[in-house]
Amino acid sequence: MKICAPFAGIVRYHVAPGQMVATGDVLATVEAVKLEAPVAAPGPGTIGKLGTDDFADVVGGDELLTLEAGEERP
Repeated sequence: MKICAPFAGIVRYHVAPGQMVATGDVLATVEAVKLEAPVAAPGPGTIGKLGTDDFADVVGGDELLTLEAGEERP
């Protein structure tokens, strides 16, 4: 599943490829003019590839990362 930027800004990742995440875990934050939007995992899974470098400029709709479906952690 592709996880995309909600709006234009600078992305800061909180995860790394191969990391397992649970529903609601914060994957990244997009910041624009003192407005920060956390990007949360819509479901459990494993982080695939990151779409860009940490602290890179992104535009709304840009792919931030991929999330491979998985099971919820106990």
